[in-house]
Amino acid sequence: MEATCHRCNETLRITDRYCGACGLPHLTYVAPDAPVVDSGDEAGPIRSIGTTQAVLLGGIAWRPALRAAAVLAVPASVLCSGLTELGQNLGLVWMTGAAAWAVALYVKRARPTWLSAGAGARIGLLTGVFASWLTLAVNGFALWFARFVLHQGGQMDALWQENVERSLEMSQQMMVQMGMAGVQVAQAQQLNRAMMLSGEGRAGIALMGFLAGAAFLLVFAAAGGAIGAKLMAQRSRPSA
Repeated sequence: MEATCHRCNETLRITDRYCGACGLPHLTYVAPDAPVVDSGDEAGPIRSIGTTQAVLLGGIAWRPALRAAAVLAVPASVLCSGLTELGQNLGLVWMTGAAAWAVALYVKRARPTWLSAGAGARIGLLTGVFASWLTLAVNGFALWFARFVLHQGGQMDALWQENVERSLEMSQQMMVQMGMAGVQVAQAQQLNRAMMLSGEGRAGIALMGFLAGAAFLLVFAAAGGAIGAKLMAQRSRPSA
């Protein structure tokens, strides 16, 4: 199988150190038992390897990527949590910026010659995984602290009761428009109210909301990583 350039897909010879079309350098992993091939230049012989063993500069060095993702995940989790109004309204924006920043930090530490948008998206997704779980933990701790330490359980219960009644009113209107009989609507409303006001139902609804928010954070984190890779492309790409 012929090796190809990671950037422009131009066919490479086994002795090529740089792509003849775009000039992208190529690093390779040298296996201990790989045969030696004379390259014919001052750099001396190189070893031939299979394409599955090749590690291109457009790939990801995961150790600095993990560090960059972990560093940015901590402030992103606080900004994306429900502790402030900015977190509730601009959480997706914070996550996108944090993922792009993580890619920039990775480029600064690992100094890759070139980073593709797909690699940036993977680093951003890694940042999103860390930050989303930390955000879930922060929100859960904030709810526990407000209820049991600040003794705001009565206010929280009253607000939940109000939200439940509002939701039931909307669902009742939908069921009436669908042509359901009044008895069926009343029975369904009674079951829904009992479920939503129970401890298990309330916890399940809150957890589903947190997980849905985490899924959105992951999507925007991947997008932010791709954007960060695009922004860093001109700095990391070698000049022609």
